[in-house]
This record gives sequence, C-alpha cells and structure tokens, in this order.
Amino acid sequence: MKSLDYSLKKRYRVERSHLASYVGSGSVDVLSTPSLISFMEDACKTLAERFIEQSKVTVGTHIDVYHVSPAMLGDEVEIEAKVFSIKGKKLEFFIQAWSGNTLIGYGIHERAVVEPSRFKSEGRVINKSNS
Repeated sequence: MKSLDYSLKKRYRVERSHLASYVGSGSVDVLSTPSLISFMEDACKTLAERFIEQSKVTVGTHIDVYHVSPAMLGDEVEIEAKVFSIKGKKLEFFIQAWSGNTLIGYGIHERAVVEPSRFKSEGRVINKSNS
C-alpha cells in the first residue's frame, strides 16, 4: 500500500434530498442520519483511495455513528476522516462531522480492500470511477 497522509477533510452542503423529512427517517427538516452516514462513508472511501492499488476498490463493512446535533438545510458539513488502523485488507477510520464549530456526529468506520471482480453481476463489473 502507498504511504500518504492519514487524514482528510471533505465538505458537503445539506440539500433538500439530505433532510430527514425527505428520506423518511424523521419528520423534521434537518440533516438525516442516513445522509450523515453517507457523507462519512464517502469521505472515508476518498481517503482510502490514497492507500490502495488503482485496480482495487474498498467497500464498507461496519459503521458505528453517533448523531449528536442537527444541521439545517443549506448548512455546510465538514467531515474529518482519520485512518487509525491498517491491518491487511482492512482499513479503520475515526470520523467527525462538524457544522461550523458544532460537532454534529462522530464514529468509527471500517472498509475492506477488494477486487472489483468479486462483485460481478450479469456480466458487469463495478467500475472504480463509478463507485
């Protein structure tokens, strides 16, 4: 694996499609927990790409998240992902989500490095540029 920076910050804007009232996980117009988790997974996937061979992909295998404060429509959410363990094909991340100076969530995420060919379906293979 490549040796590069072990952390990444990535920003997201809360859009209507990210709201709990829109995705059905709640009835209020705040960032939904599923959307927060999606932001976190995306940041970790992006960071993982720094460490893996170009012919490989990563898949999420575990996530444990606490969603502790709301973010509103239009807010910017910054995800900070840090690799804290690399064991064979398993990468482990600590993740925090911030809206301004407010911590809105944190957790642990694990990803596994795999061959895209493991996910063949009806003759199609996951393309790294589409993941």
